[in-house]
Amino acid sequence: MRLAVVGHVEWGEFARVERVPSAGEIVHAEESWEEVGGGGAVAAVQLVRLAGECLFLTALGDDELGRRAKRSLERLGVRVEAARRPGPQRRVFVHTDAHAERTITVLGDRIGPRGDDPLPWDELEGADGVYLTAGDPAAARAARRARRLVATVRAAGGLAGSGVQLDALVASAEDAGEGYAAGDLEPEPLLVARSEGANGGSLTALDGGVSRWAAAPLSGPPVDAYGAGDSFAAGLTYGLAEGLEPDEAAALGARCGAACMTGRGPYEGQLGGPRNPLETGGGVRR
Repeated sequence: MRLAVVGHVEWGEFARVERVPSAGEIVHAEESWEEVGGGGAVAAVQLVRLAGECLFLTALGDDELGRRAKRSLERLGVRVEAARRPGPQRRVFVHTDAHAERTITVLGDRIGPRGDDPLPWDELEGADGVYLTAGDPAAARAARRARRLVATVRAAGGLAGSGVQLDALVASAEDAGEGYAAGDLEPEPLLVARSEGANGGSLTALDGGVSRWAAAPLSGPPVDAYGAGDSFAAGLTYGLAEGLEPDEAAALGARCGAACMTGRGPYEGQLGGPRNPLETGGGVRR
């Protein structure tokens, strides 16, 4: 399996609290930590754990946090190819509460790769699957050279005007900022996956047919929702690249999302990680 992610990175500062503070209130963190995050990074690590390797084409800030983010992803097994951008690396501050919900404050603009960046775009030719979280239209066209291309709705700005048709678009049925309506992209995606969190989600095909996937059961108590959505998207990408039917690919994505929620931060609980090993040594099988 040749898999890749084209997208963005964030450096995260995390704090576990009983509840998110209200205006003017002070709360004390039970624990805090820092690690690399962002949709592209989380998906790339999940794909490494499903397939054994993943190429990640991205852009990073030209500062110590940008360099630290690259080193951290490489330690997690990702092959990182990054363009440098002047200025600081994008950061996020994440509160995780007693119900495992995450609340995020973003510092800085999303930094995505561009098609004219000196990155190994030719390696996407014929790749089994690519997941896109950020990039300009030229980057989206380069990603389309893969057999299967999945994108988050957050990448819509770069997809607009690219002429790229997605095999699948991952959106939310609950978050208005991550919703998708017919006509938002041209051409329309072949498949739209709308997550409904603990209620599973729906798959809408280009012909209007709708099916559903069920949420996967958690293997332990919920700990942290950060990264669950992009772990789902990575599982969906892997499944479609492997040739699974859309409902089977979504079910694999649901397992990835559920596993992610059982660990601290985005990586501890991921399917294929030390706390949630794969069912076989040679990758996920249905």
